[in-house]
Amino acid sequence: MFVHLLSLGRVPYLEALAIQQRVVAARKQNLIADTLLLLEHPPVLTLGRNSRRENILASDELLQHKGVELHEINRGGDVTYHGPGQLVGYPVIDLRGDLPGKKGPHLGPVDYIRMLEEVLIRTCGDFRVPTQRIPGRTGVWTIAGGSIQEKKVAALGVHVSQGVTSHGFALNVTTDLRDFDWIIPCGITDRTVTSLELESPLEPLPTLEDALNATARNFGRVFERQMLWCESLEELLTPSIAQEV
Repeated sequence: MFVHLLSLGRVPYLEALAIQQRVVAARKQNLIADTLLLLEHPPVLTLGRNSRRENILASDELLQHKGVELHEINRGGDVTYHGPGQLVGYPVIDLRGDLPGKKGPHLGPVDYIRMLEEVLIRTCGDFRVPTQRIPGRTGVWTIAGGSIQEKKVAALGVHVSQGVTSHGFALNVTTDLRDFDWIIPCGITDRTVTSLELESPLEPLPTLEDALNATARNFGRVFERQMLWCESLEELLTPSIAQEV
């Protein structure tokens, strides 16, 4: 059993969304195996199904001046920011497949999110950043100590259609956290965000490529699959690959 892995580099949001839709369609038709898309976006704000417009603090004029796109999408969650230095993952997984922890005909969406959180917790641990889940709050958070509150280092928001997942997670690696001032991230007002770059004690500091490789490795471990690198979207979607599923 394996998961296709495709690293796309920096991709505009709508282009990445179109790629994701092609991959989801192929997965629903069982033309390809489960797939993990890893990429980076130019600055963009996305509003999930539960979002509120008042959680965007920046004016439309400021966002336009900064070249920041705004898109309403069908994932769960509130408003979030994507931008340079942030590793974005879009796993396209058939939850009816042979997955760890599946107790019925399919893996439940909440259990799936817990698995994604575990991938990111292990990835942060690879860079000596201890992280945790917080009950009632999706995502991955640093561990509080003394007067220091938890900070969010990774956000998650997924969509499931016909048993197949889309959207996914965003891990702040070298992200300019000042860009989060444009929003109330995920609608949470009493906690702030952070990045691996700020939290890791390692020298040299982790890069986006470091985080990508660690995330891919930990995804394979948590989902108990071999990660099979693809060179391009065309290679992923070719019939010769599909016949191996």
